Formats: sequence, C-alpha cells, structure tokens
Amino acid sequence: MKYRIGLDISGGDNAPVEILRGAHLAQKETGQHIVLIGREPEIKQEAQRLRIPLAGGFTVIHAPEKIEMAESPAVSVRRKKKSSIAIGVKLLKERKIDAFVSCGNTGAVVCASTLYLGMIKGVERPGIALMVPTERGVSLVIDVGANIGPKPMHLFQYGIMGGVYYQLVFDTPDPSVGLLNIGEEETKGSEFVKYVHKLFSSSPLNFIGNLEAKQLFSGNCECIVADGYIGNIALKVAESCAEVFGHFLKDSIRRDPFAQIGMLLARHSLKRFKRMIDYAEYGGAPLLGVDGVVIIGHGRSSARAVKNAVQAASRELNRGINSEIKRRVNEICQNCRAGETSSS
Repeated sequence: MKYRIGLDISGGDNAPVEILRGAHLAQKETGQHIVLIGREPEIKQEAQRLRIPLAGGFTVIHAPEKIEMAESPAVSVRRKKKSSIAIGVKLLKERKIDAFVSCGNTGAVVCASTLYLGMIKGVERPGIALMVPTERGVSLVIDVGANIGPKPMHLFQYGIMGGVYYQLVFDTPDPSVGLLNIGEEETKGSEFVKYVHKLFSSSPLNFIGNLEAKQLFSGNCECIVADGYIGNIALKVAESCAEVFGHFLKDSIRRDPFAQIGMLLARHSLKRFKRMIDYAEYGGAPLLGVDGVVIIGHGRSSARAVKNAVQAASRELNRGINSEIKRRVNEICQNCRAGETSSS
C-alpha cells in the first residue's frame, strides 16, 4: 500500500544532505510518497546539486525554523511552531501525512507528538522502542529516553506495547517480556521496580522476570522494559563500547603487518559483523503510545539509516500496530484493575 511519509529534512547531524539522499533511496525502493519538511529553498538547492528529481515522488513543505539538538524540547516546540518537527507532527495530526520520521532533537519530537497527537486511548505515556542486535537475532528495548520519571503503570504498558510491536513486526506469537534490573531475583531493585515486577507477574504477558544489563544482547528476551533514564544510559554505553572497541581493533591491526593480511582474508566476515551491529540497519525507533506513527532516527543517521527509518514507518502502517496496541492495553489493563478490585 502506498503511504505519505513525512520526513524532517532539517533534523540530524547530517542534515540536509544525508536526509535527502535517504529520502531518494526510500522513494526508489519503497515507492512511498515522501513529504520533505524543511527549508524549501535549501531542499530544492541540495536536491538539484545531488541530482535528485523532486517531481512525482516528493512533495516539499516549507518549514523555515529548525530546532537544534541542544535546545530545550518543551520550550522549542512552543516557540518554534514553524519548525520542521512541529509542522511535521501537525501534518500527521491533520492526516495530511500517514507517518512522520525525524532524526532531529529526540525530546522535541516526543514533546510535539505528545502535545499535538495525544496518546492512544488507554495509554498513559509514550515510550521509544529501539531494536538491538543480539546473539539470537533482534530484541526490542523500551523505553530508551522518552520518559525519565515513569510510574509503574507506564513501564507495565511499555511491556504491552513492546510485545505488540514485536509480535506484529517479527511474526512472533507470544514474545517474551523482561524487566531490566540490577539482578535476576524478584527481590532485587528498588521498591518501584519490585512493584512493576508484580504487575507483570500477575498479567497474561509472557513475563520471564528480571534481566541484568549483561543479558541485554543475549537474545534471551524479545522485549526488554526499562525506564527511559536507565534504558538510554544502557544503550549509550553499549554504543560507545562498540565504537571504542572498533578503534582498538583498527589500531592493533594497523600496528601488525600479519594482522593486516588476516584482515584482508576476513574482510567479508568483518563487513557482515559490522552490518549486524550497525544502528543504520534498523533505521529508527518507533515512538509507541502516541496516536500516530512516529519514527525517531539516530542523530547521526546516514542515508541508509534514513531509508530504513522510512521502511520502518511503512511496516508499522501496514500492520496496524496502533490499533492493536489500543486493544491490548485496554484489555489487559482492565483485567488488572478488575483483579485488584476483587482482591481488595
């Protein structure tokens, strides 16, 4: 099915060039109509320089303002109402586009989406769901930065939403759900986390208990739940470790002629390994819980990452994920409240 995918051209460290290149790749590979949202003169000038024809598969929407990465999300969204993020989310609200993709200020995207789109009925807070490579395939981690001061019910709903997303995108009937904690035992962690554990344990979800950070990439759990503060730190540390170890490896190989020969022989395996751990393979992270399809890309997104983010938006639309989230959240949460009432 053909959709109108809004793309923030001004957002990201590599904007507008890599975003435009990604839009071109996405339009060619998916056939979707890409709505380019940003400074119109800049978009047209760069498109001409890059030899990207805008006729047919693209529409340009002028957004003269840009929210910088270091700006306060709440303040910038309210002050810069003509920014690419604000206009993009408003177009989604007005159903003039079917999904919105941005590699810009994450907090601003979350704030604008919550403010203008509102939440899916029954959902209390949005969560950013990120795909991570594991020993057994791919796991989903939610939340990685949207909500740094959550309540227990927010994390519980993250488990429901993450489970729905994983089930529909990866065709997994009953995905496992785990809670990121400082130990596997249910007695570990703060009183907050212990209460969240009880919520999951009494639910119909396939809850497998607590997970330590060392299990994040093991593949033992399909959907890993965390509050936004912990989830964001865990992923940033992992990303930093991967980059540092990569530099260490290159430096060691550069110093050893025999290692350089070995690298030449293993180059195909090394390329395959790089693809496995490259964030660009997964494109972007869905912002689950808001009443619309919003994909948040990495700030350093390349053209390939942008293309994959657009593809992620298309997959979400094709599978009707928000409708299923609404159904499951209301079904499970109502049953939980009914259980609490009867037990009291």
